[in-house]
Amino acid sequence: MIRFSWGRRLYSESMTASGDEERRVKTFILDTNVLIHNPESINSFRESEIVIPLEVLEELDKLKTFPDQRGKSAREAIRFLDGALGHGNFKEGVKLENGSLLKVSYIQPRDPPEGIALDKNDNRIILCAWALQLEGKRVFFVSKDINARVKATALGIKAVDYEKQKVDIATLYQGVREMDISADSMARLDVTGEFPWKEHLLPNEYALLRDKVGGRSRLARPDTEGGRLLALKEWSGTICGIEPLNERQRVAFELLLDDSVRLVTLVGKAGTGKTLLAIAAGLHKTLEERKYARMLVTRPVIPVGKDIGFLPGEKQAKMAAWMQPIFDNLEQILGVYRRPNLKSIDQLVKDKILEVEALSFIRGRSLPNLYIIIDEAQNLTPHEIKTLVSRAGDGTKVVLAGDPYQIDNMYLDANSNGLSYLVEAFKGQRLFGHVTMQHSERSELAELAASLL
Repeated sequence: MIRFSWGRRLYSESMTASGDEERRVKTFILDTNVLIHNPESINSFRESEIVIPLEVLEELDKLKTFPDQRGKSAREAIRFLDGALGHGNFKEGVKLENGSLLKVSYIQPRDPPEGIALDKNDNRIILCAWALQLEGKRVFFVSKDINARVKATALGIKAVDYEKQKVDIATLYQGVREMDISADSMARLDVTGEFPWKEHLLPNEYALLRDKVGGRSRLARPDTEGGRLLALKEWSGTICGIEPLNERQRVAFELLLDDSVRLVTLVGKAGTGKTLLAIAAGLHKTLEERKYARMLVTRPVIPVGKDIGFLPGEKQAKMAAWMQPIFDNLEQILGVYRRPNLKSIDQLVKDKILEVEALSFIRGRSLPNLYIIIDEAQNLTPHEIKTLVSRAGDGTKVVLAGDPYQIDNMYLDANSNGLSYLVEAFKGQRLFGHVTMQHSERSELAELAASLL
């Protein structure tokens, strides 16, 4: 069993090898999608040989003009390589600060395997790894493309995913810890509003206390001084006409309405109320309390199924098609939110209370004193999430919502998307709050579809 690692992750490959094989320097061949996923990924491979096939540079060159995050990542990767070039030449290898040797390689195999079309860049990148392995190098082909990894494996090449920024979705931080207590303890909690508790809870982590005998439950949060849990008061009233329908929706509202919590993540399947609660809280904070200048709402422009192609019109007209789920939630809120002189979404936009913006236009802006909601955040890479959250200016609150099991980005999954990564990276921070929503409240049919399909 050979084990090899970089960053925080540990990988294992089953193979028979001698002691010399164990001691040989690893050679990592990086696919283009790895650099697009994280332009700084080269720094993740320590004390190794890193090879960038020339075809990868060609693909980066094509992508660099794109106005989206792929173009930005391509430009950053090219700038990184240009900076490294000042310390040597890529043919002999450039020594990096992490102890690795970086090379750019162009290899044309003399006798490529049958059935491999040489007119495809993906195949030529894989054949670069294949040729280096024939030279006796200890090769690992790194790609976010599952099909490319399968093809590489078929040629006898060890192929791995880039997993430095991966988390285990099965153990993802919940934000709510469920605990069983006795009926006497529940009665004491009802009378005093507090409960002694020595177990450590993270900042902004809530406790769901259950009396299994009586079938009752109460929400509580840790006292800032420690040593006890403080019960939340019974919910009363609505937020812009919306009220929580279960305990975790209540926790979500607590975090969304708490100005000391500057970053909130809501994770859950379809119909759990993530977007609806976030928008209701944002409107309340902007319109009623006037804590923020306006609410900015955005989501990744990634189609579900086949793309509908070019959309005509000005920016707002183009965005309307992608933002319709946001507008649906706004219409639901406006249908029950009784406020004088507020009758339509267009009025919210006209009065500069609501701004709907494309993610590509947010990049590069400084965004102070805003209530920002990023919907469908599971379709963003960790690098994209970092870019967006780092835009938050003084007084801004950022809310990210999404379902890690419904991903439309072909190079991401439940473990590697930016939303899951952010939850694990930020847990325990005083400015951060999270809740995993579990129950769909949209309809009985929606609950079944989310659970069974």
